[in-house]
Amino acid sequence: MARGLLSGKVAVVTGAASGIGAAVVERFLAEDARVIAVDLADQVPGPGVCTVTGDVADPATWRRVADLARTEYGRLDVLHSNASVVVRAPAHELSEHDWDRQIAVNLKATYLAIHDCVGLLREARGAVVLSSSVHALAGLPGHPAYAAAKGGLVALGRQLAVEYGPHVRVNTVLPGPILTSVWDDISESDRLRSAAATAAGRLGRPDEAAAAVTFLASDESSYITGACLVVDGGWTAVKDSA
Repeated sequence: MARGLLSGKVAVVTGAASGIGAAVVERFLAEDARVIAVDLADQVPGPGVCTVTGDVADPATWRRVADLARTEYGRLDVLHSNASVVVRAPAHELSEHDWDRQIAVNLKATYLAIHDCVGLLREARGAVVLSSSVHALAGLPGHPAYAAAKGGLVALGRQLAVEYGPHVRVNTVLPGPILTSVWDDISESDRLRSAAATAAGRLGRPDEAAAAVTFLASDESSYITGACLVVDGGWTAVKDSA
């Protein structure tokens, strides 16, 4: 029987209840990993999954995650820091609370994760995959804190790769317009406009982002660290003016 790309590995996935995170959990399970799924939302555990309900911006959540990995599995091979929150408003209209919350969930949570989990990851010679965004590469109106946090993740990913190599690899994915629940309130005409702004001519699927995460989490990418992988259907490549 063929072995999965993550056979025998234990992985933590945050933002695991929906969107890209849920797709990553599904793909990791298909590749024979055991998964610790972390989310604010209550989750129904299935075969191969342990769930932790908690706020990734709370240090107590990460102490629980690290303790679970250690006591339940005795190891941690993969950390996918993916949880995200966005509040849309220009900087002069964005409250300080909403700024702080986006920085905490989108950026600080990765620091908290590394703080408590890097010992286990070092022991396993593991891999970290961060979820940034094309907002780290291009400015879109109404996303000051989100863009600042996602840009910070790109820099943090490089720093962590240097800090913890060669024992831990750290890479960052930058998804573009992936069709998740954040698009539920977006009109069909705006969806079509966004799709037309990509070289691929369509919106991406969560499983396509999950495939990139899985590659970077697996030994198939054993000589890749400190890198960024853009998963946007060519959205950042397309320009409609000279």
